[in-house]
Amino acid sequence: MEAVLPARLVDRTGIAAVHETIAPYLRLTPTLEVDGVPGQPAVTLKLEPLQNAGSFKARGAFANLLTRELPAAGVVAASGGNHGAAVAFAARRLGVPAKIFVPSVSSPAKTSRIRAYGADLTITGEGYHEALDGANAWAAATGALSVHAFDQVETMLGAGTLALELERQAPGLDTVLVPVGGGGLIGGVASWYAASGVRVVGVEPVLAPTLTAALAAGRPVDAPTGSVAHDSLAPLRIGELVFPIVSRLVERVVLVDDEAIVAAQERLWETARVVAEPGGATAFAALASGAYRPAAGERVGVVVSGGNTTAVKFQA
Repeated sequence: MEAVLPARLVDRTGIAAVHETIAPYLRLTPTLEVDGVPGQPAVTLKLEPLQNAGSFKARGAFANLLTRELPAAGVVAASGGNHGAAVAFAARRLGVPAKIFVPSVSSPAKTSRIRAYGADLTITGEGYHEALDGANAWAAATGALSVHAFDQVETMLGAGTLALELERQAPGLDTVLVPVGGGGLIGGVASWYAASGVRVVGVEPVLAPTLTAALAAGRPVDAPTGSVAHDSLAPLRIGELVFPIVSRLVERVVLVDDEAIVAAQERLWETARVVAEPGGATAFAALASGAYRPAAGERVGVVVSGGNTTAVKFQA
């Protein structure tokens, strides 16, 4: 297993280089302006449900598979679902075997995608940490390349490409709201916007306060793993590589309850016809619920991070 690079290498230069490498394998997801808070400027949504494999996770998956040496045994990943689908998609695109471990809480929308992309799927345990144990054992036994869902430099560099695109698509933002689980996404986004004057604010479910707990303790610690967004924003603890980055670069973290997350899903669908899974709607929930209140005239961007859900039903 190759050594993990120092976290200090997650910066604008690295993100830009990775973006050039992975862009041919990604969709340039659109932005959309919607009403946020009455009397305020429109909010800019970055729509990652339209990304390959249904979430921003495709960015980190391709960053890993295109910049690291791929062994004959292929790749292995643990995931709540979205990362697994992204790694499976990237592996199929690049013609390498993929083994994915997910916990039993992973939604059918995500496990079906993993299988559809041709990966070998194992469902084990009740939480992400148990799936990670399985993936680590598989990597040790087979020599497969482990692709971590968040606590890996390449994963954060890939996630940071979202911010690179958002800056080009929506220049002049004052604040970007980002959902937080293990922290790879917000670590990448905050690294891109560092020293730019753009504030990066994390949003977590009340029942899965991973970064909030770590900030209170001054280090990564176990946190509750409840919430309706449990299969994307509840990995037990923030990443060890992630924490020094986000504790330095993220302005603050706000919490939203499950009712606000579901209401945000509904509002995104009713007002913009955007399908977001619970984790994908969590950052928007901070605005819609008032957990985050912009200052007068503040221009806000919101990352809608994924849309792998069966919540919307279609009939003939």
